[in-house]
Amino acid sequence: MVGSLPTIPLPVPPPRRPLDPGDRARHWYENELGWATVPGAPVRLVVGRRFDVLDVPLEAGRAALRHPGLRPGVPASPVAVQADRMRLLVAAGSAEELPGLLRWLEWDALDLDLVGLGAGTQMDAPTPPGTGSRARERPGPQGAAEWLRPPEPGREVETSLPAMSAVSALGGGGGAPDLVRLVNTVATHCHRIRLRRACGLPMALPRAFGP
Repeated sequence: MVGSLPTIPLPVPPPRRPLDPGDRARHWYENELGWATVPGAPVRLVVGRRFDVLDVPLEAGRAALRHPGLRPGVPASPVAVQADRMRLLVAAGSAEELPGLLRWLEWDALDLDLVGLGAGTQMDAPTPPGTGSRARERPGPQGAAEWLRPPEPGREVETSLPAMSAVSALGGGGGAPDLVRLVNTVATHCHRIRLRRACGLPMALPRAFGP
């Protein structure tokens, strides 16, 4: 008589742990955008590969984005805010060009509080769109970085970033603003803020606006 084999219960896999916000953000940057992130928490983005960053005072950045020559084009370059700073994404290599560009524009003798972040630096990863509060021109919750104008998945970010261009510097067209025009406009507003502070004049009140 042939005996029956004992029934062995199959192991039940443990429930899959839902992704925490940090994991979701890292997945969005690495898989949707193809941007490199730095291991560990909080999520930080590698700067200098796909883009560089102009880090400027929030008020100066806000005023610069309202300038007619720098209003969002097609495509629009990404912009992030964090606390009292604005981060304008620009073409990779722009941070290295910044000191010489400021000299050429005759802004180099002034302390403008305008910083270029390039290769070897990092920035806090803003909350991906649709997963946090809407970015506005004021400090984010607990100083978290947020997108004012987020990058678009499926679109190469490089095509939207301000860059050194002989054609656009001479007044040619293009969707994104030329780096020379962008730096000159931001530097002008940084200088105006500096003068107001030196004269003891009140700062402009923050005003929220959409992308």
